[in-house]
Amino acid sequence: MDYLQWKEELQSELQQNILRFWIEHTVDAEHGGFIGEIDGEMMVNSRADKGLVLNARILWSFAAAYRLYPEPAYKAIADLAYAYLKDRFTDREHGGLFWSVDYAGQPVETKKQVYGQAFYIYALAEYDRAFGSEEALAIAIRIYRLLERHAYDPRHKGYIEALARDWQPTDKLSLSDKDLNVKKSMNTHLHVLEAYTNLYRVWKSEELRSSLQELIEVTLDHIIDPEHPRFQLFFDDNWQIQGHHISYGHDIEGSWLLYEAAEVLGESGVLERVRGAALAMAEAVLAEGIDQDGGIWNEADASGVTDANKDWWPQAEAMVGFYNAYQLTGSDKYLQAARQSWTFIQTYIVDKEGGEWHWGVDPSGKPLAGQPKVSPWKCPYHNSRACIELLERLGARSAH
Repeated sequence: MDYLQWKEELQSELQQNILRFWIEHTVDAEHGGFIGEIDGEMMVNSRADKGLVLNARILWSFAAAYRLYPEPAYKAIADLAYAYLKDRFTDREHGGLFWSVDYAGQPVETKKQVYGQAFYIYALAEYDRAFGSEEALAIAIRIYRLLERHAYDPRHKGYIEALARDWQPTDKLSLSDKDLNVKKSMNTHLHVLEAYTNLYRVWKSEELRSSLQELIEVTLDHIIDPEHPRFQLFFDDNWQIQGHHISYGHDIEGSWLLYEAAEVLGESGVLERVRGAALAMAEAVLAEGIDQDGGIWNEADASGVTDANKDWWPQAEAMVGFYNAYQLTGSDKYLQAARQSWTFIQTYIVDKEGGEWHWGVDPSGKPLAGQPKVSPWKCPYHNSRACIELLERLGARSAH
């Protein structure tokens, strides 16, 4: 295993392909912030709405990249995203952030989607880690307390999927057209967990420690299937399962995010319990979720694979999740799986002509037609984070 070559490939992919694409193609010089949509043929939709998740993920990605490689260009993009989120997405009347604004920065979807608030916390904490921003940390703490006040379920634990603009209950709960309209979801809880973990790195408060530990326990007790080491996806408010889909990408992503959360929390009993769950999930994806070409399938159910396409983000998460399992066990099969994921990404997912990554490929390895390069969901976060995580885990150091 040539670790030095792997690190060089990851650094080149991160800096010369992914981050360069977002710097060169996505800044909205006319209307401010970032362009909301660019299609697979690089046609810019200058009138597209701008999503909270896209903007928060841009902020996280460039702040995180700056921690490794303190390039002025990365700070400039992070600063732009930080200012745009603060100026255009912030609800000054009720607190929290809008789900989307139009091309000119006016509110469009004003509900408070907990998933989106969580990504803002995640990004603000990273911005504070990179640049030491007391203002960003204060905003993150304020959003955290809004979620605890309005979205937390004190009776059954966990967090309600969404609330109206004024933080009152709403029937418009679902995260996207693909998601069930239910009270609670794995996806929202996973990303609240991720956000609280990053916030706890920079704000070691007792209230957050308690929230983070309870959320880890909720994940172990309610979200991971007790009979199979995988996530259930949708629930009512009392954690009754709604539907039985399998998301291999979320399982392998969750395996390492859950372990990271327990590691940052620092409670030995919790960490040991999480270690077993994380490894079991990684092993299940290794056994059931990988095609012969090394790619991770999108989805399955009890009958087998239901979506054999391979989107970009499960491949990125697989590389991190399997390497994390290798670090926990020393087992060569996980190292080989992580390397296999990287090879699949290089071969099929990286867009060698247009830059960045394709949305995904079909079972034959052909890029999926009609999918965007930039959209409310197509962001630099999964792929940049995978490179950053591997570089840090492989012992990368800034050249500066």
